[in-house]
Amino acid sequence: MRTWYGAAGICINEQNELLMVLQGKPEERKSWSVPSGGLEKNETFEECCIREVEEETGYVVEIEKKVKIKKGMNCYDPIPYQVHYFLVSLTGGTKTIQDPDHLIYEIDWKSTEDLFNLLLTFPEDRSFLIELLNSVSL
Repeated sequence: MRTWYGAAGICINEQNELLMVLQGKPEERKSWSVPSGGLEKNETFEECCIREVEEETGYVVEIEKKVKIKKGMNCYDPIPYQVHYFLVSLTGGTKTIQDPDHLIYEIDWKSTEDLFNLLLTFPEDRSFLIELLNSVSL
């Protein structure tokens, strides 16, 4: 069985807020996620993370460290997945939606308090993201 591979970027600003995107297909209810997406041919997980953050937000980032690998089974399309999460730091760029898939509707920085109430694309990430946000000192 084919596995889907992807990467996600966790970017935290000086106000201890998390960079997130509001996303979804046109017919779907929109939900929030950290910038993420699928691995392209001959791309490393780090390269995928950097590319996805820039495509979805306009920001240029660099990898600080890998923080998590999430594995599971997609409930909508029963294939296994593996997503590599990286802590990244902002190095440039401008907040701009330039998603080639046209699935991003908003870019925003969210606080720990916001994360408790947001509709998340991947609700299983909520506690992990809150814990990480609370543990990172900038």
